[in-house]
Amino acid sequence: MTYNQTLKAWDAINGAMGCVYAKVDGSVEEMFYVRDIEAVITKKKSEIKVLGYPGLKTKATGWTGSGTMNMYYCTSYFREMMLKYANTGVDTYFDLYIENDDPSSEIGSQRIWLKKVNINTVSIGKLNTNTTELSETIEFTFDGVEILEAFDPVTGE
Repeated sequence: MTYNQTLKAWDAINGAMGCVYAKVDGSVEEMFYVRDIEAVITKKKSEIKVLGYPGLKTKATGWTGSGTMNMYYCTSYFREMMLKYANTGVDTYFDLYIENDDPSSEIGSQRIWLKKVNINTVSIGKLNTNTTELSETIEFTFDGVEILEAFDPVTGE
């Protein structure tokens, strides 16, 4: 069997074409200030010794979801969440909706829903004389994920 299919250049996704929304306590905020976001799932594995085999084998035993958002330093949204926890002990969990939607691509859109997102770190104050635009990186974890819409590279629809 011969495969002659290659990626069409226009189907490479433009990373700037998309959006991010946060849903917190039933309220939805468009996060237009996000510059870069990445969420990853990492498997947890145990090492398993077996008779007759000198090496170690591995077995998946769980997973963790984590990510980072780099954004322009122009919102107090996440600082307020962190201060709520720092001052009251009440933590905030929310959902993030991430959409890739490049209209020049024929493979369609991808829509991801991260569930039970919880922030780890927030810059509480910031100045920098060496730049005209401040940014910050927020680390987070999540406990669930769903693909609401997947890319379709085969048919382009």
